[in-house]
Amino acid sequence: MHDTNLLEDQPIAWTPTPDVIERSQLTKFMRQVGVSTWDELYEFSIRDVEKFTEEVIKFLDIKFDPPYEMLLDRSNGVEMPTWLSGAGLNITEMCLDRWQTGEMKDQPAVIWEGEEEDSPSNTLSYEELRYAVDSVANGLREDGFIAGDAIGIHLPMIVETVVTLLAINRIGAIAVPVFSGYGVDAIASRMNAVGAKGLITCDKFPRRGKEFDSLSIANEAVKLCPTIRLAYVVRRHAIDEVSDSLDLDDRFREFYQLSGCEPIPVKAEPTSAEDSLIILYTSGTTGKPKGIAHTHASFPIKAAQDMAFGTDVGKGTRISWYTDIGWMMGPWLIYGALINGATICIYDGAPDYPTPDRMWEFCAKHKVEVLGISPTLVRSLATHGDDLPKKHDLSSLRAFASTGEPWNPAPWWWLFEKVGDSKLPIINYSGGTEIAGGILMGNPLLPIKPCSFPAPCPGMDVDILYEDGNPVPDGKVGELVIKQPWIGMARGFWQEKERYLETYWRRFKDIWVHGDWAMRDKDGHWFILGRSDDTLKVAGKRVGPAEVESLLVAHPLVTEAAVIGVPDEAKGTGMVAFCVVSGKVPSVEELRSLVAKDMGKPLAPSKIHFVSALPKTRNAKVMRRVIRAAYLGEDPGDLSALEDPKAVEAIAAVAGS
Repeated sequence: MHDTNLLEDQPIAWTPTPDVIERSQLTKFMRQVGVSTWDELYEFSIRDVEKFTEEVIKFLDIKFDPPYEMLLDRSNGVEMPTWLSGAGLNITEMCLDRWQTGEMKDQPAVIWEGEEEDSPSNTLSYEELRYAVDSVANGLREDGFIAGDAIGIHLPMIVETVVTLLAINRIGAIAVPVFSGYGVDAIASRMNAVGAKGLITCDKFPRRGKEFDSLSIANEAVKLCPTIRLAYVVRRHAIDEVSDSLDLDDRFREFYQLSGCEPIPVKAEPTSAEDSLIILYTSGTTGKPKGIAHTHASFPIKAAQDMAFGTDVGKGTRISWYTDIGWMMGPWLIYGALINGATICIYDGAPDYPTPDRMWEFCAKHKVEVLGISPTLVRSLATHGDDLPKKHDLSSLRAFASTGEPWNPAPWWWLFEKVGDSKLPIINYSGGTEIAGGILMGNPLLPIKPCSFPAPCPGMDVDILYEDGNPVPDGKVGELVIKQPWIGMARGFWQEKERYLETYWRRFKDIWVHGDWAMRDKDGHWFILGRSDDTLKVAGKRVGPAEVESLLVAHPLVTEAAVIGVPDEAKGTGMVAFCVVSGKVPSVEELRSLVAKDMGKPLAPSKIHFVSALPKTRNAKVMRRVIRAAYLGEDPGDLSALEDPKAVEAIAAVAGS
């Protein structure tokens, strides 16, 4: 594979100051375990994963009743270890119950605001959130839901979404979130796969001033789900605005029948630490969606650890992440923030509507300290000029964070310099739903290079391997792997154990292969270079599409790019690029020369097409397999996760022209 200097040559952009280091959660943890440097901490965390995990549990103050008999049992193999044998844990007690004393019960737990210009903010304290969760939990129990039932969540990011997730978990049921914008088949297929007993949806919600009719979609989906006994409708708008012409399935009830129940304190259902908590569906970028099974101890503890150590979130920290409950970062935000005693700041709407500075206005108004924002969104916001962030008081911001896709240098620098005044770190974060968080992540102790990860997450024994299983030296590209178990690891795919093992564990013995190309530079900084299953072999050389895409979007007029491989008589595989541009369209030869200059003429795209949008999932991942299938006229497979299906039609039209 081509070894690009594009990323390696980037300078150190941010270095922590002594006060940042001193106040950090990571420094407090290091003092707890008795180490004084990052290197000592990381070495400890992978030398003794069990002891490290024990210390994390102590740091997060997670209490088990009864206590665990054994923290980590590897007797069933590294692929399926047993964690926390015998331990009792309902994670909602760590999110809610322990914060009901002193000042903490009055601290904001959730702050919400919608995109509407007249949208009032809604704030719930930890005490009020507990009341709301108990009320809904009582209602679910009265309606006959019990521990082990799967209940779907089809909601935008509103306060009721937080309440619903916790209420489902509080009665020992299993939450199954799906994207708020999914179509009928996407919802029905996931609900049927888990045998869902219930679904919670909403009437409609605004996006860019238009109303998305989620209830009609949910109604049709429920008709296809025989196991669903009851479905509930949250009124995101006034009740009299809902159309009476909709022939609702007779299983639907109003959500207020749950939330209106008497909020008498609910004792959390006694559950084991390893009882199922949530089933998270991946976005299906590589085929059939996978239902990732997580427990009360796996996903929440790993999320809280990464949030504390990576983004430096502690009691009272205000963290916002632009996300959806159907992407892992939605539950990650909820569990992680509440376990840490922080405040979740939710913006529900288009982040650049009704004005392109809407996100900065929201952050200033609610004094957001940590903002999670995607490279795609940053690229879009940057096109509106450098002055918009300056209109707002963003002095509360301490860090940006990003996950879900690789960065390109230009938007990274724009966020760092124009929004953060070259003072705030951009905490890059990469892992996955199956990881319950991150493999690689920045943190407050380490200098940061643009687009990079300064280190693995503590406790993640990470390496880069060649195809033959040998370690890759610095500066070379290989497969990102994990060599020891971690608390957040998936407990398999839901009822598909063999598929889970085949996907991650069959390549190398006792080693998790994540499916990402990675590189570590001479200074120890890590880079993700795209999915390894996207790799192309062009003229005898291995090329990652992300490398070529980075070069294309370096052009000032190209905002997004996707590269696929197609059959080519001369090269075996030829590269075809699809570019989204802003304003004037650059010449094809200009873009080909840009790639050829860095990678050589044989690795320049054979063809370059200009389109208005790329097929992407709702969490901004470009679906290259869909692009390739549409371009070649093949079956594109699962399209349920697509944000805009019309983007696929545009690719097919380009191919036929």
